[in-house]
Amino acid sequence: MGTNSAYKLCSLVFLVVFLGCSELIQCSVTYDRKAIMINGQRRILFSGSIHYPRSTPDMWEDLIQKAKDGGIDVIETYVFWNVHEPTPGNYHFEGRYDIVRFMKTIQRAGLYAHLRIGPYVCAEWNFGGFPVWLKYVPGISFRTDNEPFKRAMQGFTEKIVGLMKAEHLFESQGGPIILSQIENEYGVQSKLFGAAGYNYMTWAANMAIQTGTGVPWVMCKEDDAPDPVINTCNGFYCDSFAPNKPYKPTIWTEAWSGWFSEFGGTIHQRPVQDLAFAVAKFIQKGGSFINYYMFHGGTNFGRSAGGPFITTSYDYDAPIDEYGLIRQPKYGHLKELHRSIKMCERALVSVDPIITQLGTYQQVHVYSTESGDCAAFLANYDTKSAARVLFNNMHYNLPPWSISILPDCRNVVFNTAKVGVQTSQMEMLPTNGIFSWESYDEDISSLDDSSTFTTAGLLEQINVTRDASDYLWYMTSVDIGSSESFLHGGELPTLIIQSTGHAVHIFINGQLSGSAFGTRENRRFTYTGKVNLRPGTNRIALLSVAVGLPNVGGHYESWNTGILGPVALHGLDQGKWDLSWQKWTYQVGLKGEAMNLLSPDSVTSVEWMQSSLAAQRPQPLTWHKAYFNAPEGDEPLALDMEGMGKGQIWINGQSIGRYWTAYASGNCNGCSYAGTFRPTKCQLGCGQPTQRWYHVPRSWLKPTNNLLVVFEELGGDPSRISLVKRSLASVCAEVSEFHPTIKNWQIESYGRAEEFHSPKVHLRCSVGQSITSIKFASFGTPLGTCGSYQQGACHASTSYAILEKKCIGKQRCAVTISNSNFGQDPCPNVMKKLSVEAVCAPTNWRG
Repeated sequence: MGTNSAYKLCSLVFLVVFLGCSELIQCSVTYDRKAIMINGQRRILFSGSIHYPRSTPDMWEDLIQKAKDGGIDVIETYVFWNVHEPTPGNYHFEGRYDIVRFMKTIQRAGLYAHLRIGPYVCAEWNFGGFPVWLKYVPGISFRTDNEPFKRAMQGFTEKIVGLMKAEHLFESQGGPIILSQIENEYGVQSKLFGAAGYNYMTWAANMAIQTGTGVPWVMCKEDDAPDPVINTCNGFYCDSFAPNKPYKPTIWTEAWSGWFSEFGGTIHQRPVQDLAFAVAKFIQKGGSFINYYMFHGGTNFGRSAGGPFITTSYDYDAPIDEYGLIRQPKYGHLKELHRSIKMCERALVSVDPIITQLGTYQQVHVYSTESGDCAAFLANYDTKSAARVLFNNMHYNLPPWSISILPDCRNVVFNTAKVGVQTSQMEMLPTNGIFSWESYDEDISSLDDSSTFTTAGLLEQINVTRDASDYLWYMTSVDIGSSESFLHGGELPTLIIQSTGHAVHIFINGQLSGSAFGTRENRRFTYTGKVNLRPGTNRIALLSVAVGLPNVGGHYESWNTGILGPVALHGLDQGKWDLSWQKWTYQVGLKGEAMNLLSPDSVTSVEWMQSSLAAQRPQPLTWHKAYFNAPEGDEPLALDMEGMGKGQIWINGQSIGRYWTAYASGNCNGCSYAGTFRPTKCQLGCGQPTQRWYHVPRSWLKPTNNLLVVFEELGGDPSRISLVKRSLASVCAEVSEFHPTIKNWQIESYGRAEEFHSPKVHLRCSVGQSITSIKFASFGTPLGTCGSYQQGACHASTSYAILEKKCIGKQRCAVTISNSNFGQDPCPNVMKKLSVEAVCAPTNWRG
């Protein structure tokens, strides 16, 4: 069957199966092999992931507008089943979970939406987005040809589709949603399940189609996606991807802008030069839809982080940072990339490219139409060397690992490796608030019998807690005879505990004896430690702590958590004493949780003690509270938790998330943008806490009397906790004489300069700030990078004076890069650049 006839058949299938396309509603979203078609028009579309629960409703409008200003056409989000149906049949769509409001905010901004229903989402989210109660449905097996699972999955999918339809949110109804996704990255699992996996995947696709949304469905990382569902690609690069049918468009559902963080790990940054290169490479080979995962990562509030061991921050090195501020140069460089590609759109969606080899590692893709449109992508795949190539009788210089975009097959308007936008350096500034702390020790010496039960043997943690709390107490006792050798100068006995994850604190007779932790890669661990037992009865209390449930892996719903043993004492006179099968008493959660100490509305008889804690020895399992007023201004806020150990934070009863001052280990030996990117390539923060600052949404605060509650597991010093503002500290820019931009470009034609517009350095502080000083300025051959610039052999002596005259006292300024602007040429016949670092401060600042 030919491509045209196959496409006609596919279009017919759409008209027949999409029940939302009645006589009153015309299908407005279809596709062919070149692109998604909206109202019959093929489109190159840039999308950005913003997950509604990872920010607050008062942030949504600003985030979406910033995405639009950055050249984004589509906002993509997963739908998180566990927050919407916390118990069977009871739905929740308020606050951060108000997905209808989120979709309507997208619509008001004039953008499209891609709704990834899943309902499995992965997303480093607790339990992959599944509600924990699903695990206990009789006979269930997740994500396979299993009737109980399919029944529950279909029920939730139809619930979400019905909700969207009722609000007229699909494009076929005049709404913003142009695509929906069913399942998520199922390909690997499908192969593991064999025939049952294939049957389930096919069922899921058909079930989704029958909901009649009137817009196409996609399946990412699913090569077998049946028609008319579009299979799509996720990854750092997707230029080698092709859809499974020749009449489907080439879609990249997750272009990873960075990577997630895990407690104890480094921070991963993806250079924007490489990300832009990957996107340009995908487009030049016929791709037409790219979604950045993430465009704004946000925050894993509450206990929503999965993994386990995923940090509360889900910043993801995204173009808009965790706090909602623009990250430069990533945001600005991608914005220029989007503008450049949109200039080529008509040619890109009309024809296939002609590919010509220009050298060993150099290529050109040319899109030329009969109507006269012509766009070219000049690529240099060499990771080390720049290249000079001849194209259309003109010479072009290509940096290593870069692609130049020529919307008219002549003028370079963008090169992926040449960053001309500013780099922003952020800082955390202290506010004037000083916390006056009160403390309450979690009482572990006595138990409320109504909240405990006793049984023989060790129980799996989640089966007991149902994930109602991170914490589960395992308690038993051992009787030690007075004749034991260790009581008379011998070596203390050793307690060995084998845990399936994720952390444990060991208390012997009410005193913390030790702690042990797993990792995301190996959640299982063994604790080995000496224990100081006394004659008579000794109480052993093990506090097992979950740090987020798994979100990915085969049959992860069956993975165990907690202490499954063996638990044994070694070194007694009798030898090894296995405690695994004696009687254990269990208590779900903490007493402070049961008493609702985290809520401003709680009424308890707890006697909080005034803290002069800095002078005291830090106590484990301690609740701390303080009241504070909201700082003035509108800068994003965070808590600096560097002085604390591990625990959780609440403000006015709402959970900020888990904190853990775990120090990062890795390889932070610099990073080159050139060459294939992997998360291990560009690491930051070695030897520092993986996460020090924890986002405090301004909308959670009242003007005065805000309640901050911290539960500390290990000890820590709450007097070191402070509230800080995230602010722009300085901006840098570095632009060469011949920098290609959409407005300013230069061509070399056998050494003869044709039309040329001098490029400019643009500097911009935040609203309410101005440039107060020029920290560095050099027109010539400066060295170094932002924050560490140095003068080179060539330097125009007027550099500082020119920048100060143009920029001091202004929020933004632009300086043309030309010899005439700096008095005279400081070094003739040498390629020069202007490097600048400027300090930003509040406009009313007096220094």
